[in-house]
Amino acid sequence: MLNVRLPALAVLFGLSILSVSSSSAVTLQEDFSANPAAHGWRSFGDPELFSWDSTRQNLRVTWDSSRTNSYFCHPLGTTLGKDDDFSLALDLRLSDIATNIKSGPFEIAVGFLNFAAATNTTFERGSGVDPVHGPRNIVELDYFPAGYYAGFGDVAPSLSPTIVSADNTFASGFDLLELTTNDLFHISLAYSASDQTLRTVISRNGSPFGPIAEVTLATNFTDFRVDTVAISSYSDFGDDYDSVLGHGWIDNLVITTPTPPVAQVVGSWNSGQWQVQVTTHTNWLYSLERTTDFVAWQAVSPRAAGSGTTLLLQDTSPPPVAAFYRVSATRP
Repeated sequence: MLNVRLPALAVLFGLSILSVSSSSAVTLQEDFSANPAAHGWRSFGDPELFSWDSTRQNLRVTWDSSRTNSYFCHPLGTTLGKDDDFSLALDLRLSDIATNIKSGPFEIAVGFLNFAAATNTTFERGSGVDPVHGPRNIVELDYFPAGYYAGFGDVAPSLSPTIVSADNTFASGFDLLELTTNDLFHISLAYSASDQTLRTVISRNGSPFGPIAEVTLATNFTDFRVDTVAISSYSDFGDDYDSVLGHGWIDNLVITTPTPPVAQVVGSWNSGQWQVQVTTHTNWLYSLERTTDFVAWQAVSPRAAGSGTTLLLQDTSPPPVAAFYRVSATRP
């Protein structure tokens, strides 16, 4: 948090930067050598599905689609869309995985999601394209074990890098590959804004595995908004045919995102008016907000589009009492 204190007035900026690896990227790393709860990780849904193994220093995971939607997750401190570069790498070892009560295969997943959307009671991952329950705002790798459908037959295991837009449009690929149990997989997901493509690279026990098909967004794909990295155990509620039960561990996560949209703020008086200079990103809208009680915040400058350079925001009518300011950045 940046605090700039002036007589009877303060400027507050509250975005959390995890660790800056360069002028244009932020990196979050987790090797589970210490309790991840101390680093901002948390469980949502069924906490029994995720446990920190302090002896082996990894995260033990149960993917059980008979339970409620559950996530082991960390906020990114920013919101990502199709115009951002970001990536996720991790180690995965499965000890067992199979369909459960329903014979069709359901997915296990790692990747990025929108926390508000994924925790909404209407969110059903298995509903596919659905105007009410269909998933939204997802960038992830899904793995489906082998399964069986009556009247169709056996289904082979498959990997599916998947992007789902804010309006429930899917972009995905399927490769008939099996994540074999008791093998060490290193998984890397990297989304490139320049060609709007999600690339997946996997190795097994140090040797190349795959390849995995790239997923490129179509020209009519709208956008997505993700703000959380998550290991996801989705519920199969609403899916009449598919289920999954699997166990394994996750380790050595590395998440890279652009710097937060508000990273440098400088405030000053100018002819009795309070002004703020903020370094901006493109594809974001910025405004200056004010409060005198920390209960209600009021926008005191018009929303201005970021350009990648410095933007000046002003309160042309500051109150006669102490006031507190913050810079708000939102996606268009």
